[in-house]
Amino acid sequence: MVSKDTIIHTEHLNLTFQTSDGPVHALSDINLSIERGEFVSFIGPSGCGKTTLLRVMADLEKPTGGTATVNGVSPEEARKARAYGYVFQAAGLYPWRTVGGNIRLPLEIMGYDKAEQSARVAKVLELVELTGFDKKFPWQLSGGMQQRASIARALAFDADILFMDEPFGALDEIVRDHLNEQLLHLWERTNKTIVFVTHSIPEAVYLSTKIVVMSPRPGRIADIIHSNLPKERPLEIRDTPEFLEIAARVRHGLRTGHEDG
Repeated sequence: MVSKDTIIHTEHLNLTFQTSDGPVHALSDINLSIERGEFVSFIGPSGCGKTTLLRVMADLEKPTGGTATVNGVSPEEARKARAYGYVFQAAGLYPWRTVGGNIRLPLEIMGYDKAEQSARVAKVLELVELTGFDKKFPWQLSGGMQQRASIARALAFDADILFMDEPFGALDEIVRDHLNEQLLHLWERTNKTIVFVTHSIPEAVYLSTKIVVMSPRPGRIADIIHSNLPKERPLEIRDTPEFLEIAARVRHGLRTGHEDG
């Protein structure tokens, strides 16, 4: 049963890639509902289909079985309606455009007037704590700042959903911790629905209201863990028994899924 607050829903979703070496079963029987305003992380071993599932929701891959809906319509219709922003593993900023120019690009494509573009760029730069960096070029920013600019670009047209594919995976632990904190603040301020792919158990537990644990290929859901942690989460919460208990369940789900896979 799909509730009125369900913003993303899959039923018996399957995806098989046809390759020269034969079929590759990437996703198998994925049943999942994501509610409006949730922060949901997908976690699992490399090659388990985490990113593939995210890409199906974003209409970057087509399922070969089952159904997926975003805002009650097909992923393709949701993409055309600009229902989501997408943040890739690499920042993907154009080096010849300033930070402001990179953020402005989707707004230019969508036909916003220059005054509206400027207002939106200023707003999202403030959200990601990059006010004053709009005239800098990407090469003048650290890796963490580049990724924040990428997040700002995804937020510029104010979609309700933010898809994030391991955006902090290449960053060092100190920077990653800081960006995790900033992302939680941003989520709290914007009330967006965030779907996040990660390999990190602490990151998944720290950020999420719900954690989807996936098994090795073919990617299946091994467990769905609802977090009881408070919305206000200082980094120190990672040392609490409640945090460690959720992390242990994630670890158990990963281990069990691997044994069953």
